[in-house]
Amino acid sequence: MNRESALRSSMKIVAVASVAAMALAACGTKTTTTTTTTSAGGAAASASAGKAFRACMVLDTGGVDDRSFNQSSWAGLQAANKANPNITISYVASNSQNDYTPNLTAEVNKGCDTVIAVGGLMSDAVKASAKQNPKQQYAEIDSASSGPNVFGIQYNTAQGGFLGGYLAAAMSKTGKVATYGGLNIPPVTIYMDGFWEGVQYYNKANNKNVQVLGWNEQNQKGGTFAQSFTDQNMGRSITQAFIQQGADIIFPVAGGTGLGSGAAAQAAGGKVSVLWVDTDGCVSAQQYCQYFLSSVTKNLTDSVTQYATKSASGTFPTGNYIGNLQNNGTGLAPFHDFVSKVPASLKAALAKVKADIISGKIVITSPSQPK
Repeated sequence: MNRESALRSSMKIVAVASVAAMALAACGTKTTTTTTTTSAGGAAASASAGKAFRACMVLDTGGVDDRSFNQSSWAGLQAANKANPNITISYVASNSQNDYTPNLTAEVNKGCDTVIAVGGLMSDAVKASAKQNPKQQYAEIDSASSGPNVFGIQYNTAQGGFLGGYLAAAMSKTGKVATYGGLNIPPVTIYMDGFWEGVQYYNKANNKNVQVLGWNEQNQKGGTFAQSFTDQNMGRSITQAFIQQGADIIFPVAGGTGLGSGAAAQAAGGKVSVLWVDTDGCVSAQQYCQYFLSSVTKNLTDSVTQYATKSASGTFPTGNYIGNLQNNGTGLAPFHDFVSKVPASLKAALAKVKADIISGKIVITSPSQPK
């Protein structure tokens, strides 16, 4: 099977598994074309009658093509629209954090049936907007519900990060691996915590001493951060510094900034590999696929699709959704070009570690885990 066919196959498998596992019912200027629809108060009635349901998204900084959380979230709305043309969709981009409140206000004023905010940095702005507009429905990615009209969509990516850390430690030839973030915020450090813990667990289980550069869970105020989710040059510079210190596997948790790690791995001539974040890097950043050992994923696309679809059916989900290993909300992407390089014994060990995390035998201690 060639890479393109394999990608299509793996994407189908992930999509089917994720949709089956989701349980949502339990609980700046570019836009696409939309049609006029009812106000939020009439959303349930209009959707159930087969009329247009307007789902609007406010993106975080980095743009809709960031190869990471913005792009994956928007893909979720696109999938919902494709499955149900009555769901009309649009997005507005945020060029800076100063755009959050104006963008949310603009979407409310447009008469959107639901406003989906992408990113935990928007939590204060969403909370304030939701309080001012109690009849307006909201969802926020990477933040807990902050009111009866706000649905929280969160992910325990410390679990996926743990698998990534174990994998990196086992595959490292130098005994040094590294991670860095875009900003020191919980949706970022939760990945880094999991990665760090996974390396420590590997060391203990195998009597090894693989070092982690760039982060230590025990020092939440330290670590290496690019201070950006878009600066590829900074990502490349940080990665090159790690390589000079001996790291041969790098885990960037920095959105588009992480593409700089791909460029640095390419420049290293294959001596360094990368763990991508949020999405399957071989799908979202194909140009660096040969350097991606795997990716620690966050199933943004399916969770957004499920939220929009459920809302349009006449019932807005309430409370919180938390994606984890058990419901395929996080995990490891396929190994792609590394599939023959990862030993069968390591694949079996990763499966055992995953099962032990799900069962509770392995307890992850990251303070950034959603409750």
